[in-house]
Amino acid sequence: MQKAEIAVIGAGAAGLMAALTAARAAPGARIVALDGASRLGAKILIAGGGRCNVTHHAVDERDFNGSTPAAIRRVLRAFDVDATRRFFEAEGVALKREDTGKLFPVSDKARDVLDALVRAATRAGVVLDHPRRVRRIVPAGDGFDVHIGPGAVNAASQKAGLGQPALPSLLPYLTANVVILAAGGRSVPKTGSDGAGESLAADLGLPLTPRIFPALVPLLLPAGHPLGRLSGLATDVRLTVVSSTGKHLRQASGALLCTHQGLSGPAVLDVSRHWQDAVAADPRAGLLVDWLPGPTMDELDARVQGLGSRSVRRALTPPLPERLADLLCELAGVDPAATGAVLRREDRRRLVQTCREWRAPVTGTRGFSVAEVTAGGVPLTALTAGLESRDRAGVYVCGELCDVDGRIGGFNFQWAWASGTVAGRAAAAAVNGPDEPVSR
Repeated sequence: MQKAEIAVIGAGAAGLMAALTAARAAPGARIVALDGASRLGAKILIAGGGRCNVTHHAVDERDFNGSTPAAIRRVLRAFDVDATRRFFEAEGVALKREDTGKLFPVSDKARDVLDALVRAATRAGVVLDHPRRVRRIVPAGDGFDVHIGPGAVNAASQKAGLGQPALPSLLPYLTANVVILAAGGRSVPKTGSDGAGESLAADLGLPLTPRIFPALVPLLLPAGHPLGRLSGLATDVRLTVVSSTGKHLRQASGALLCTHQGLSGPAVLDVSRHWQDAVAADPRAGLLVDWLPGPTMDELDARVQGLGSRSVRRALTPPLPERLADLLCELAGVDPAATGAVLRREDRRRLVQTCREWRAPVTGTRGFSVAEVTAGGVPLTALTAGLESRDRAGVYVCGELCDVDGRIGGFNFQWAWASGTVAGRAAAAAVNGPDEPVSR
């Protein structure tokens, strides 16, 4: 059985950052990062269409959901955007800022980001051991026994609904003084984020939020909905999550993409978490789509009313694509070729309502298989400032396993870099001992 001062469970974005930070801060300590994937960094490689949106030029706690803003802010300040830029530039990956504020590698290659992290970790002395599927972590003396194998997690996870019974034949593979849990959430399970990290946390007695659900995820409309005919069409909208009483709960603006199955695009992904939150609390909550966020209701009504001999379609195009304008007329029960002069008052108002406050008949989400991130996880209130468990000393948590999820645009990667750094520093301080300073 191997021995290590620090075992990092998961070698994705947060895990690699935690491992290399700990190795730099505790020279001479043996740090082993275990990952179940045969090829590391699948999420990094697919992010941003293969370009990897490393971070955003401006990041603060308001860009995130989940745990308390003050706790999120404390972690983000420990390793901010400037620190991220300096880190990657020092590792040979220059970043560029695009008009959206997103920062990508100048090369537009996600592979460069992953290679830089792996090189930095290896150079710092981290042992990257994969594929090694961690199935159980057992407190043993002053440290932990880390078990690997094909079996599932133990009875504590099964009781929590997080797994199946363990195979009794699993044997310890590694002993470690401390462990850093960086195994991710449940989003895109084919990359290895299949909830195993949540199971390990639950088995160690760490609390999880009551709800764990997909975020930054496309939304579904009923099968055969007319909007599916516009698959591939994108337009700028404003989305509003509303309660059953009509109260506006959350808004998101940006591009909406029509798909065969429903709605996607940046604005939809950003609002998806909040729609799920609203429906969980109030099943009659809904989502309104403002297809023409420029003019007011009265201005649009006046535009249609003043068409005269021109068609209704002309009131909507531009800015709307003609196919979308015709569909909105169809949803409102109005002939797009009808002239403004013959349009009845009630038809005109129904069209305006459809264009400005169309209630999308959302039936659900496309789930974890395509979600970009997981909402829910280990609450930051259960962790110290160094992201160590308050109830299980020697266990640190970072990355997507925490109850922190950001909006689209590089924010979740920034959380990975920052939380990985915080956990890595704190774990290094724990193995260094109180009289040994932590290098930075």
